[in-house]
Amino acid sequence: MVTCTQTLSGTTLTVDGKEAGLGDESQVHIVLSATAQCINPGDHHPKAANKESLNAAGDFPVQNGQALFQLSVTASFQPECSPPMSVIFTDVSACDTEHGVCCSF
Repeated sequence: MVTCTQTLSGTTLTVDGKEAGLGDESQVHIVLSATAQCINPGDHHPKAANKESLNAAGDFPVQNGQALFQLSVTASFQPECSPPMSVIFTDVSACDTEHGVCCSF
């Protein structure tokens, strides 16, 4: 079972999580994926240039049958996504690729 929380700081999304029920495994491989979008004040969907897919991955140790993890992705748009525009993240998921369990937002 995987539980996660997400936090947003500027253009950086961070997902903290815990996976339990891992038994004697030594580590887990977690992949974070998300889509960043630069949205205008009218909540209009972005054009292709204002959207980017982001990924981060890492291996995390298992202790007492559970693993704690933290992964971050940062959106970078050219030109920059500056006020009154804002960055939102959609299709966010953190998955243990070996066990096929995920948390999604």
